[in-house]
Amino acid sequence: MTYEILLAGFGGQGVLFAGKLLAYCALFENKEISWLPSYGPEMRGGKCNCSVCISDEPIGSPKVMEPDLLIALNGPSFDAFVPTVKKGGKVFADSSLIDAPCTRDDIDYFMVPATQLADDNDLLKGSNIILLGKLLGETGLFSMDTVRKALEKNTPAKRAHTIDNNMRALGIGAAYECK
Repeated sequence: MTYEILLAGFGGQGVLFAGKLLAYCALFENKEISWLPSYGPEMRGGKCNCSVCISDEPIGSPKVMEPDLLIALNGPSFDAFVPTVKKGGKVFADSSLIDAPCTRDDIDYFMVPATQLADDNDLLKGSNIILLGKLLGETGLFSMDTVRKALEKNTPAKRAHTIDNNMRALGIGAAYECK
């Protein structure tokens, strides 16, 4: 099975971190992986996206042009990338920041108020991980044990205190019931 995943938002929203976390999960499960970040010249607030390919077979190209799964953390990313999602794909979007409806009927979409949930649960900058949790909950792509291992490997020692909060954010996202 091959998953082509695109994560998109503004710089500073944790797009690259969430993508790298998926890549580490795949690494721990002996999958073929590619992780390709793309961002504008701005330090914070510019366009940012990350292509992640996860497969049981060798990957031909690291660039995701038609994602199976899309995480959109802001309106411009939602508008730009929803049209590129493959028929039958899934979109996970932060409805706290995106008020545009998804008009496609050939994909599944999950509008999660990720920023609001992060704020309500004292999870500063946790919207990316909440949406990742929803993606993992809906797809079963990786177990929470694998994600914890990836977090422990991917989180610098000085930020190790954030691992439990990130696990909590994943759980909040996975458990969120979309209306």
